Amino acid sequence: MALLELLHILVLVYWLGGDLGAFVASRIVADPARPPAGRAAAAKILMDVDMAPRMALIFAFPTGFALAVYENWLPIGAIWIIPAFALALVWAVAAWMVHLKSGPDGLAKRLDMAIRLAALIGFAGAGAAGLAGLIALPLFMAGKLLLLALAVFAGLMIRRMLAPFGPAFGQIAAGQGDDAANATVRTSLSKARIWVFVIWAAVLGAAALGVLHPV
Repeated sequence: MALLELLHILVLVYWLGGDLGAFVASRIVADPARPPAGRAAAAKILMDVDMAPRMALIFAFPTGFALAVYENWLPIGAIWIIPAFALALVWAVAAWMVHLKSGPDGLAKRLDMAIRLAALIGFAGAGAAGLAGLIALPLFMAGKLLLLALAVFAGLMIRRMLAPFGPAFGQIAAGQGDDAANATVRTSLSKARIWVFVIWAAVLGAAALGVLHPV
């Protein structure tokens, strides 16, 4: 039990800490006054540091789910903890393959996206059903699931906002950037930061519910 509690706390620590590091690095990436090589190095740091909150997102559910089972907040057997962690491990491997650009072309990216969409639907559906009293779920846990769904959705929106970033920043890193490329990078990152704030609010809200579990 103590180990599960520690793991669940570390999810919060690495999620917010990693996001903060990526946030700071993004300011350097967007700064046109810095040399292309420095901005490229900052972008590499950003992507590497961002793996911490990605892993935190993936393991937030199985660690919280296991705690809920052992605390008897969920009337189900502990055997269900195994598939929860197994799915998280599959998701984690896919996320790392996407990051490292390894494995069959596009397979890991499609798998990662499929699991994200399934997680979004599952968390939102279970949270809404819990609040409506359709399933036996403490209200604070239903709220945490809805906030986790919000975090997943915000992550998907960040990807969408950053879609123009890659081609534009590729020009800059190659020393061929112009005002249009810099404007695209700056705008993409600015739009993405809005959803980063949404993630921070969702994570802090879920943490507060987990500590207080008022209902």
